[in-house]
Amino acid sequence: MTVNFEVADGVGTIRLDRPPMNALDIATQDRLRELAAEATRRDDVRAVVIWGGEKVFAAGADIKEMQVMDHAAMVARSRALQDSFTAVARIPKPVIAAVTGYALGGGCELALCADFRIAAENAKLGQPEILLGLIPGAGGTQRLARLIGPSKAKDLIFTGRQVKADEALTLGLVDRVVPAEEVYAQAHAWAARLAAGPAIALRAAKESVDAGLETDIDTGLTIERNWFAGLFATEDRETGMRSFVEDGPGKAKFR
Repeated sequence: MTVNFEVADGVGTIRLDRPPMNALDIATQDRLRELAAEATRRDDVRAVVIWGGEKVFAAGADIKEMQVMDHAAMVARSRALQDSFTAVARIPKPVIAAVTGYALGGGCELALCADFRIAAENAKLGQPEILLGLIPGAGGTQRLARLIGPSKAKDLIFTGRQVKADEALTLGLVDRVVPAEEVYAQAHAWAARLAAGPAIALRAAKESVDAGLETDIDTGLTIERNWFAGLFATEDRETGMRSFVEDGPGKAKFR
């Protein structure tokens, strides 16, 4: 398998495993979509970490595989490529990318599908497709611009340059920079903390933010209002409010 899936303490780890650089070939893309569906479906998975291992997250697409594809072949494939990444982005649970080494091209686009990105001090991120006479095709032009703003996204996409972890943090491309040997442990710990939270409320929060960003403010407020009211029908809401009243804030144990 080019991608593996393990679950511990409510956290599912999607582990890229295609040495030496975790190039994202068609088989890997399809496997990512399968595992995103599994992570979505399984009740024992409450949060997800995407990890490429100690040395590299993912250095991009498999260029040798793409080189032999003509226009017709890519027209047929491009939707499946995007759908694989979108499946990861739409996992209705907290998703954290643990980024070590290179996260370039499709690797950067995969990291963009996560809710949070923890990067190693040695990480390098970028969208170098322009250097191949292409543009990002797995969501990079859309997710990157939404995350860091259009002008900063255009800088990275137009030049194809790589940014080190400290600049990525300044740009807002990553959320935390830590020593390389701590990346996965910190990502898993953060995911485990979120996994202990109220699952339906976390899903509501994620879908409200993500869907709201795709629409106007009034529609976004409607999405928020409907989820907010709906949560009053959940056991977690009862548990959280009862714990607050009886024991004070932050002590609720959610099932």
